[in-house]
Amino acid sequence: MREQFNLEIKEPCKENFNQFEKTDKGGFCGSCEKEVVDFTGMNTKEIITYFKQNDTEKTCGRLANIQLTTYGGNTKPKRRNYVAKMGFACLSLFGASTLQAQVSKPTPVIEVKSPEKQIKQQQQIKVKGVVSDSNDPLPGANVLLQGTSIGVETDFDGKFTFPKLLKKGDVLVVSFIGCESKKIVIKDDITASNISLDIKLKNDTHILMGSVDVKKVYSSKKTK
Repeated sequence: MREQFNLEIKEPCKENFNQFEKTDKGGFCGSCEKEVVDFTGMNTKEIITYFKQNDTEKTCGRLANIQLTTYGGNTKPKRRNYVAKMGFACLSLFGASTLQAQVSKPTPVIEVKSPEKQIKQQQQIKVKGVVSDSNDPLPGANVLLQGTSIGVETDFDGKFTFPKLLKKGDVLVVSFIGCESKKIVIKDDITASNISLDIKLKNDTHILMGSVDVKKVYSSKKTK
């Protein structure tokens, strides 16, 4: 399960950030005697890294309203599944070697594929890639097959593998909060290998400052 958290400022501060004494991370508020971290110049990956490294501290921050959203992603790769698969592969090879020592090799069966089946297989395209803005990968970006509810979310490094084999002409809609959505027409397996989204500055974008509430988002476990 991917670890996710949501950022929220319930009570915005009325102090003037521009009058604060500058610090390495933002500015020092004389009223509450706290450092206010300026997140407005940070990208998504930097925000995730900050709150993962400071999860036990109360943060007073300055964020754009579009940055007050849900963030997700694991910084550590899942090794258990990889080890399990390797163990299963070794066990399978061992079992196969033992079986071959006891039983003679069966006569190989050659499958003759029909032209229709070959065309169908050629049309199936496995799509994977990386979603980024002009500088950095975007974790938590949505990649959706147009006209369906089938999709996937990018990981911490902005990478994704679409859960369904696609065909030539399918359209993927890639979106991320604060960015212009983009449509990708699938032509081959490298069509969506690198997707760059442009930052979208809305007229209703505004800055909020105050105590930042960090709430973990829990997903229900999938039932078998």
